[in-house]
Amino acid sequence: MLPFDQLVVQIVNGLVNGMILALVASGLTLIFGIMDIVNFAHGDLFMLGAYIGTTVFFTTGNFWAALVGSVLAMALLGAVLQTTALRPLIGRDPLTTILATFGISLILQNYALWQYGPVPRRIVEPVSGHFQLFYVDYPWYRILVAVLSAAIIGGLYLFMKFGKHGIWIRATTQDRVMAAAMGIPVPWVHTVVFAIGASMAAASGVLFGPTVGVNHAMGFDFTLKAFVVVVVGGMGNLGGSILASIFISLLESLATIWVSPAQAIIVSFVALIVTLLVRPTGLFVPTPK
Repeated sequence: MLPFDQLVVQIVNGLVNGMILALVASGLTLIFGIMDIVNFAHGDLFMLGAYIGTTVFFTTGNFWAALVGSVLAMALLGAVLQTTALRPLIGRDPLTTILATFGISLILQNYALWQYGPVPRRIVEPVSGHFQLFYVDYPWYRILVAVLSAAIIGGLYLFMKFGKHGIWIRATTQDRVMAAAMGIPVPWVHTVVFAIGASMAAASGVLFGPTVGVNHAMGFDFTLKAFVVVVVGGMGNLGGSILASIFISLLESLATIWVSPAQAIIVSFVALIVTLLVRPTGLFVPTPK
């Protein structure tokens, strides 16, 4: 493959992977921005959503039913987790919520291992076939995943911008006390936000499922990458997390031209360290005027 052709292929890979990562990181960013909770269980919500998707898929044989079923089930689970395990911890030491979400992560991992076993499962993609991208047969499904991820993130943006409850969420982000004083049910907003974050993790898990095997440990890598994205994009900055997802994925994808994929992951952590040293608030946070 010619150098230019390889460069274009890796850019396409980076953009596609970036949209998948953006879908995962958006939910994590939303939870942190509203609730000030560093959710170490987010990757395991991604993993469990993928497993629920496989269960629905094997039952119905329909990928879209698996996607919708997983999103609804994980939204319900997210609401239950926030109400029972996290709501009592609001206002306490941040270390307490970190330990709580880490404990939830271990519970979800061991539940998945017990329920589904160590053998990876796989969902069959709804769109098969490839198209010619220079000298590479590129799967149409990966393009579909990028488009669906962008559509879901776009729907979240419209909901946050124009929806009544989206306005409540933005008001809670800006000033929780003032929002409560204006009659906004802040505890209910927290529950809805965590449910949305969990459902977005589930959607990304089902969409990612056909490309790799679904296993109980798959959430760990996405938790690390999502936290890198959140820091580089700016804590609680939804737009920044999307740009950072694409930026980090492009860096890793381009790095694979010269090094192995396992070594290319180091690039994202280098970007994290540079961000913390140069601009701790995030590379994509607007500079105050």
